[in-house]
Amino acid sequence: MTNKTPIAVVILAAGRGTRMKSKRPKVMHRIAGRPMISWLIETAEELNPEKIIVVTAPDMDDVAEVIAPHARVIQKTQSGTGDAVKPALELLKDFDGKVLVLLGDEPFLDKIALEQMIATGGISVMAMTPESSTGFGRMVVRADGSLEKIVEEKDCSDEERQIDLCNAGNFCIPASHLEKWLSALGNDNAQKEYYLTDIPNIAEKDGFKTQVIEAECDGFWGINSRLELACHEALAQDMLRAQAMDNGVTLIAPATVTFNWDTKIGQDVVIEANVIFAAGVTIEDDVRILGFSYIEESHIESGATIGPFARLRPKTRIGAKAKVGTFVEVNRSTIEAGAKAPHLSYLGDVTIGAKTNIGAGTIFANYDGFFKHKSTVGENVFIGSNTTLISPVKIGDGAMLAAGSNINKDVPDHAMAIGRSRQENHEGWATQYRKFKQAEKNKV
Repeated sequence: MTNKTPIAVVILAAGRGTRMKSKRPKVMHRIAGRPMISWLIETAEELNPEKIIVVTAPDMDDVAEVIAPHARVIQKTQSGTGDAVKPALELLKDFDGKVLVLLGDEPFLDKIALEQMIATGGISVMAMTPESSTGFGRMVVRADGSLEKIVEEKDCSDEERQIDLCNAGNFCIPASHLEKWLSALGNDNAQKEYYLTDIPNIAEKDGFKTQVIEAECDGFWGINSRLELACHEALAQDMLRAQAMDNGVTLIAPATVTFNWDTKIGQDVVIEANVIFAAGVTIEDDVRILGFSYIEESHIESGATIGPFARLRPKTRIGAKAKVGTFVEVNRSTIEAGAKAPHLSYLGDVTIGAKTNIGAGTIFANYDGFFKHKSTVGENVFIGSNTTLISPVKIGDGAMLAAGSNINKDVPDHAMAIGRSRQENHEGWATQYRKFKQAEKNKV
């Protein structure tokens, strides 16, 4: 952006999510794992403003925590969008520039449109053309592109109702006039509230025309319901999938893959269908993520293979060319390079050395009912199928654990550990048992 006009951004975020049937502040609802207001703040920061001020209700400390280090001011009573801007005036006293007033429930505002609003002389307002104009105020625009009036839908004439261009709710106002125009707002309406949409008429009396800037709209605008939240989630996922593929990731069935906003993926990664990435995932180059896997707070090094149907839980690291296979769950653990757990295992609170093989059905019993315990497995260890390791234990390099063992003591390097009952065979017992049971059944 070449405009050097000083900018302050005021984000209105006091909505309580009433229409979403939620106890959570509206702007704290998440899109791709991130509060919707965080998306908007990121866009605002790209404009290089001198300050960002967020207006909340009194009891929204969770919002204050998310927006830090930006300033928070409190709207004590909710009396409309015009009233919501007033608490920010104290922090704008010495500011000389333009003030962008943005709605906190519009997370994906068009940055280009915001830059155009800033570059416009005087006052500007954002407009958009949604898929459906139902519920939106209509923008009546003069031939020179300036705003004649904003008409709320309930007040539209039949002709005005046919207008597709709608009010997006965002304004850019000279700081020098903001307090004066806010003070001139009235509440002579059915809701007895003060509306920013009245400012253009007030400004025009002072010789300021309001320029209309149209923003791109991907079909949905603003979030007031769970359905609209889901629609924005879909937009975010489409964006994140496109970014991944542009950066060299192969998605076998893109529409079935769910990303978190902070997912980091290298080149030549292949991701199959129905994979979900929660927060804090980093994937290096040449990794394969097979179908129906769930991954959170994990680091996967180059060349590893995950899944299908694998679950990686927080604080997990998978080494280069390691394999975590079908129905394997890994939690707070490190699987070193080349180690393999092909199927049906729980690996919790353990470090597994390079090139170790974990047999099917292996479980690390890491919880005693009070505390979690950690174990260590060395390099080139072979763990037979259906083995339970009762943590904490240390398995030395090159050791072998016999299938079906319960291991609760350390195993030295290159030792064979067997922890199971001795098998006994009773000749002819099966035949005698069947005869006995059949005779018992015949009496019924």
